[in-house]
Amino acid sequence: MALTIDADCFEALYLAGIIAGQTGRAADAAEFLSRAVKANPNVADVHYNRGVALDALKRQAEALESYERAIALRPDHADAHYNRGVVLRELQRPSEALVSLERAIALKSDYAEALNNRGVVLDQLERHAEALESYDRAIAARPGYAEAFNNRGVALSGLGRASEAVDSYTRALALKPGYSSAWNNLGLALADLDRPAEALQSYDRAIALDPHSAEALYNRANALRDLHRHRDAVDSYERALAIKPDYAAAHWNLADCRLLLGDFDRGWEEYEWRWKIDLAGHERTRFPQPLWLGDFDLRGRTILLYSEMGFGDTLLFCRYAKQVAALGARVVLQVQPALVPLLESLEGVAQVVASGALLPAFDCQCPLMSLPLAFKTNLGNLPAEIPYLRSDPARVAAWRRKLGTEKARPRIGLVWSGSMKLKNDRRSMPLAQMLRLVGDWAEWLSLQTEVRAPDLPLLATRADLRDLGGQLTDFADTAALIDLLDVLVTVDTSIAHVAGAMGKPAWILLPFDPHDWRWMLDRHDSPWYPTARLFRQPVSGDWASVIGNVGEELRKCFGAGHVHR
Repeated sequence: MALTIDADCFEALYLAGIIAGQTGRAADAAEFLSRAVKANPNVADVHYNRGVALDALKRQAEALESYERAIALRPDHADAHYNRGVVLRELQRPSEALVSLERAIALKSDYAEALNNRGVVLDQLERHAEALESYDRAIAARPGYAEAFNNRGVALSGLGRASEAVDSYTRALALKPGYSSAWNNLGLALADLDRPAEALQSYDRAIALDPHSAEALYNRANALRDLHRHRDAVDSYERALAIKPDYAAAHWNLADCRLLLGDFDRGWEEYEWRWKIDLAGHERTRFPQPLWLGDFDLRGRTILLYSEMGFGDTLLFCRYAKQVAALGARVVLQVQPALVPLLESLEGVAQVVASGALLPAFDCQCPLMSLPLAFKTNLGNLPAEIPYLRSDPARVAAWRRKLGTEKARPRIGLVWSGSMKLKNDRRSMPLAQMLRLVGDWAEWLSLQTEVRAPDLPLLATRADLRDLGGQLTDFADTAALIDLLDVLVTVDTSIAHVAGAMGKPAWILLPFDPHDWRWMLDRHDSPWYPTARLFRQPVSGDWASVIGNVGEELRKCFGAGHVHR
């Protein structure tokens, strides 16, 4: 009624704005409060409440301005400092958000919401220990604060304390059973503890509460993959993508599953989503030259093929250089420096360049791992002609001299662990497990270049396993040594690819859930490497039975009564 009498009445506009905000009409609230600000710009609470309404409308930049005007009028306005911090966090300005939240806490030491959000920002800044302390203070101020218990679990997970994170999520859910995000986070912590069946149950609870959570569906698919239910995982990834079509991680993991299942046509297309994922060490090199994916004539052109990720990826896909050259192209290959000496003799390659070195002129380019898409590779046309990598005779002769005595027993190479940089590494085993193979009927050589600290003392005591890993200077050295073996027994590392590409016997020991799609599922051979044999864990973590099977097969193939070159 007051507004019909006086449309510029400050008190009426302010009251109308507050009522509209309280009844969920944020647009009306923003309009009334904006008019109130014009009528009287000197009241801090009007600017503050206008900011709340604008924030509800996702107009964060304007909300920020309103909070700052409230603070300018009243520097001790703790709620304005708090809300300013939340908006800055939403605007991806965490360092500024932290300053604002800490100002709110300085004004009101038991401000539970500010303490909780301070923790969220600290987690964003990867300062997990400080975040944990902030959540604990929030919980001390408000013992029934389910959100703080949930976020506390996130900090504990960030600190690698997954068991404690499970306890914190469980506390959150006891306080708020319908908390979808906490069920999802509980699943992630259980997955970190290698408890995928329980993780799956948690994700299912999260999805029942929030059927449109693409993240929970994605995590559910990851749990199904860990449980070796890859077809079910495909369905769950597809459901996540139906909700969030640009979910790059879901596309990439979907590619992994499709390739594992042998669906190469769909798999290669999905695999291109890898470029949309922020992975350490996997940033796409931007070239002005056009990308070639089999879509234009290469005759008379120079093409750059370049490595992207690990050594194994390069060693596997460099085989395509020959096919590219057969299309009439001059091929320049850019690879990791340690691979240059080995790949200089690769058929089809005109020039090999180390990553980071100056490149020659070229007309077009293609990353190595996109070549299967370019050639429409499937199981029927997969290029598996070996060997496509060869050892250097001079290096072989040098290794023969180093090995010394005339070979009278089978010579077996061993590799038991991969890179220590890999998180949740299930492909590696302790040296003690691999040593069960070692006996005096064969000559045993370690090609392990990166020995983990727990394995060092044991390796030093074993005169029956000759440690040569430290003498391998590059992959050409590795290839020369492999040439002198009867068989290489290795977990899933780049050395397996060297042996496979050379056409040497490579016995590859694989975890129950494959570390890599290229070994596919349930096969004991490899379509990529005809001389490879695959030995798989029957259940997760069971290296003992794998080693037992390998030991029996080694004696059968290379033991007493066999002639060795």
